[in-house]
Amino acid sequence: MTEELALSDAAFGLGKLPSRLRPEATVRSVCGFCSTGCSLDMHLREGSAVNLSPSVLYPVNLGMACPKGWEALTPLDAPDRATRPLLRNRSSGRMEPVSWDRALTGMVERFRSVMDLHGPGSVAMLSTGQICTEEMAFAGALWKFGFGALHSDSNTRQCMATSHVAYKQSFGFDAPPYSYQDFEQSDVLVFIGSNLCIAHPILWQRVLKNPQKPEIIVVDPRRTETAMNATQHLALSPKSDLILLYGLAALLIQRGWVDIDFVESHTSGYADFSEFVLEFSLERVAAETGISAGQLLRVAETIHRGKAVSFWWTMGVNQSHESTRTAQAIINLALMTGNIGRPGTGANSITGQCNAMGSRLFANATGLLGGRDFLNPVQRAEVADVLGIPVERIPQQNSLAYDQIIEGVESGEIKALWIIATNTAHSWGGTGALGRALQKLEFLAVQDLYTTTETAAYADLILPAAGWGEKEGTLINSERRLGVVRKVRRAPGEALSDFNILRLVALYSGNGPLFKEWSSPEAVFEILKRLSAGRPCDITGIRGYGHLDAAGGIQWPFSSADREACGHSPSSGGDKDPLPVSERRLFGDGLFFTPDSRARFIYAAPRAMVHAANSEFPVVLLTGRGTSAQWHTNTRTGKSAVLRSLYPPEVYVEVHPVDLAGLGLASGDRVRIRSRW
Repeated sequence: MTEELALSDAAFGLGKLPSRLRPEATVRSVCGFCSTGCSLDMHLREGSAVNLSPSVLYPVNLGMACPKGWEALTPLDAPDRATRPLLRNRSSGRMEPVSWDRALTGMVERFRSVMDLHGPGSVAMLSTGQICTEEMAFAGALWKFGFGALHSDSNTRQCMATSHVAYKQSFGFDAPPYSYQDFEQSDVLVFIGSNLCIAHPILWQRVLKNPQKPEIIVVDPRRTETAMNATQHLALSPKSDLILLYGLAALLIQRGWVDIDFVESHTSGYADFSEFVLEFSLERVAAETGISAGQLLRVAETIHRGKAVSFWWTMGVNQSHESTRTAQAIINLALMTGNIGRPGTGANSITGQCNAMGSRLFANATGLLGGRDFLNPVQRAEVADVLGIPVERIPQQNSLAYDQIIEGVESGEIKALWIIATNTAHSWGGTGALGRALQKLEFLAVQDLYTTTETAAYADLILPAAGWGEKEGTLINSERRLGVVRKVRRAPGEALSDFNILRLVALYSGNGPLFKEWSSPEAVFEILKRLSAGRPCDITGIRGYGHLDAAGGIQWPFSSADREACGHSPSSGGDKDPLPVSERRLFGDGLFFTPDSRARFIYAAPRAMVHAANSEFPVVLLTGRGTSAQWHTNTRTGKSAVLRSLYPPEVYVEVHPVDLAGLGLASGDRVRIRSRW
C-alpha cells in the first residue's frame, strides 16, 4: 500500500491550504461549536487564519458571537494535539508513533478478524454531531455498505433522539418548522426546559431584539438566567412537565380557546386527545405541579390572547423523564391553537451540537441516508440506485442505538469499537464503569484532535484528526440552515481531516472502487443532494458551496423547483445562482409530511419516575448549563485561558435556600453528592 498511500497523500494535499485562498484575505466559515450556526469571518495572514470576527450580514448571528465563537481558533493550537497515528505496544502497553500505512493496515485487519470470528454485529462505530455532514455520511456508508458492519450511532442520540421521534410521529418527518426570525416576531414566547440565555446566547439576543415587547413564559424548576428575565416563571415540581402541558391543553379546550378551523383542516386525532386531557383538572394539575391555579389560568389566557405564539424547548425536555411525549405535548399546544406555519409561531426544538441535524438526516446510523428507514425495502432500493451499489449491501435491520452499543461493550457482545470525534468515556457519565468496559474490548480505535481525552486513554489506536477550521464541509443548524465550514489553517503534523481518514480507510479495506465518487467533501455534497431528491429535506436546488456562501446559508428544503421559482427575483443577480428568502419556515400551507398531510395529536398517560425520591435518596437532582463559555467535555473549550476564566474552576451544585437550611448548610460549603449511580 505504500505507493498508493503516497499518491493519496499527494491528492489530499497534506499541510496545504486551498489554492483559492490569498495570503491576505477574509474567509467566512460557520462556527463548529453549538447548533446556532453563527458565521465567523476568518482573517488570514500569509495564508493562515490568525484571528476572527463575527460576520455582520449573516442572517443567523447578525454580527454577534458568544465567547466560544470568539475563541474558536484557540483549540487548534493546543500542545496535546494528535499529530501522528499512535499504536499501543502490546508488550509495554505504551502508545508509540507509527506510519499511516501501519496504522490503517492494522486497523482494517483487527476489525475484519473480529467480524470473521464473531459476525457483523460484533463491531460498532460511535460518531458525533461535531463533524461535517459529508464526513458523517461517508463514515456511515463506509461502515455499513463497505465493511458490512451493522451497528453505528451518533452521540446526537443523547440529546436529539427524543425530538427526532416526536417530530417524525407528529409531522411525518423530523422537521423543526421554524426560522430564527420567529424569536423577533412572536408576541408570546414559551420556553420549556430551556435556559436559552446561557445555552444559546446569540438566540437570546434575537429575543431581546423583539420589538413586540413579548410575554416570555419560562417553564423550569430552577430560577435560571432565562427565568429571571421572564414575565411569567412557572417553577414547577421536577418531572411534572407532561401533567402541566396536558393541564394547559385542558384549560384551552374548556374555555373554547382552540383554533377549531385549523384543527379540523390540518390535524388528526384531536377528538380523542380532547377527551383524554379532560382528566387533568385545574385542581389536579395545581397539586401535582406546584403551580397555583391562578398562574395556570394566566398562562392559558396569555397563549389564547397571543397573535403569534412560539413554543421552544431544549435539553430540559430532550434529556428528561418522558421526553418524547413531553415534546409532543408541546407540539399539541401549537397545533390546537393554530400556532404553526406563520411568522412568530411553531413548536420549536433547539438543537445542541453544531451538526446534530446533519447527523439525524445523513449519518446513516440508526436511520438510512436522507431520513429514510433501513426496514423499508423501497427506500433501501432508492439509496442503492442513487449510490450505484448492490441493494444487498444495505442492512435490512436497524443498528443498535448508542446506549445499546454501550451495553454491548459492557456485556462483551461488542468486541471492537471505532469512536470518531466524541469523548464517550467522559460524556457517558457514571462512575468509571464504561472505562472498565472499554478495557475489555479486543480493539478500540479513537479518531480525534487530542491524545489526552478520557477516551483516548483506553485506545489501542489513535488516528490524528484535523479540527474545525482545518477542513471543509457543511453543517446544518437548528433552523435547518446549511452553512459551509472552510479550511483556513493547516492541520499539525500528519493529522488529516476526518474525510480524508475515511478515504484512506476505504482504500485499505478494499472499498476504494465502491467509494470512487466520494473524492472530496463537495463531491459528497452532490451525492447527498441526489439522496435528498423528493424527500422533505430536498436540497437539490443548492448549486454547491459557493451558492451557500452567497446566500448566507440556505434552509432545507430547497429543491430544484424552489430554485427555479426564485430564479427571476431581483436578488438573483442575473446569471448568478438565485438566492432564496433568507428566513423560511415550514407548514405555511397547512400540509405536513404524513400520508394524509395532517399533523397528528399524540399523547399518553404520564408515568411515574422509575427512580423516585425516597428516604435514602430524598433529593431530585437536575442538571443545567451554567456557563456559555464551556462546551461538552471541555476537550476544546478547556484549551482557552479566556474561556477557562469565564466558568467556575470547580464543580458546584445549586440548592434552594429552603433545602439548604434544612440540611444545615451555608453557601460556599463543600458537599459530597451521592446518587444511586
